[in-house]
Amino acid sequence: MIELHYAPTPNGKKVTILLEELGIPYKIVGINIGRGDQFTDEFLRISPNNRMPAMVDTEPEDGGEPVSVFESGAIMLYLAEKYRRFIPQDLRGRYETIQWVFWQMANQGPKTGENGHFRRASTDPKNGQLDYAVRRFGDEVHRMYGVMNNRLYDRRYLAGEDYTIADMISYPWTVTWQMRGIDLEEFKYFKRWFEGLSERPAVQRGLAVTAGVPAEDPATLPPEEQERRRKLLYNQRARPAPVA
Repeated sequence: MIELHYAPTPNGKKVTILLEELGIPYKIVGINIGRGDQFTDEFLRISPNNRMPAMVDTEPEDGGEPVSVFESGAIMLYLAEKYRRFIPQDLRGRYETIQWVFWQMANQGPKTGENGHFRRASTDPKNGQLDYAVRRFGDEVHRMYGVMNNRLYDRRYLAGEDYTIADMISYPWTVTWQMRGIDLEEFKYFKRWFEGLSERPAVQRGLAVTAGVPAEDPATLPPEEQERRRKLLYNQRARPAPVA
């Protein structure tokens, strides 16, 4: 059984899309990242970077103890390799796919995330003048759509003519294109790809997966809980190593 420690963010939805495309049974372990579940000792044992998603495979191919994997790109490679689907088995096709998985992890995800962070932060005067950061990461997001558009002008999918984990890992970070100020008509090859993926039933099911955690309005929490979360979630620095 695949156990996915999950919250419905773009990084989580990458994996649920793949799980739905594979059509295999899996169990969602909900992570309330607003509350700070990702900092518990139990979660840190499988995800030492205190980020979700993380995965536990209770039935690994070698028949041994459960295997835990953190980082969404690593999880997707693990699943694609285990089930031998959505990643080419030949050398060239395999690395055509892997390089786009790495591109997403190193570029599209982080830059889009920073864009969202600074756009939100810029609305609070306490954070000072953030015009440069907003412009910098807004331009980077625009560039990422251009990278994908230029890639897709002469092929159906990012890694070629076959649908792979390269497409699944990139798609959830593009569904907020309107929030990013992107005009899809500027990127017609990307738009064709995006609309095609949006119509896939497994993609729709993957996007709809919830963590089973009731929605909450942070403003309704007691002041002491709001303060605890602010200290826990923002301006994080290195955590001390465990005492031997």
